[in-house]
Amino acid sequence: MGKNNDLGLWGERQAARFLIRKGLRLLEHSYRCRRGEIDLIMEDGDELAFVEVKLRRSDRYGAPAEYVTAVKRERLRAAASHYLQRHKTDKQPRFDVVEVYAPKGMDTDPIPVRHIPNAFW
Repeated sequence: MGKNNDLGLWGERQAARFLIRKGLRLLEHSYRCRRGEIDLIMEDGDELAFVEVKLRRSDRYGAPAEYVTAVKRERLRAAASHYLQRHKTDKQPRFDVVEVYAPKGMDTDPIPVRHIPNAFW
């Protein structure tokens, strides 16, 4: 596993911890199917949050959420549809983005995290 992949997984763990502290419950991490991948699937009361985690060292070239392109959003929707077909639920789905800033990589402390609920549909 490469250094960037390690940093990405580290960022996903930081995002999951942040959301758990906010009261969400982790259902899946790195959900994969032919249609795409969802970083985190979290339960938030009566909602099911499909979470895309974006890690950046800075916002010099724009906010991390800006990197969730139309193509990426479509893949996330397709993967979420796949998940919902296999996991029946009464919970309302939503798509969130979590921005993790790591200017010093895994040595960043404290870790700035920004949660954007309902970031897109």
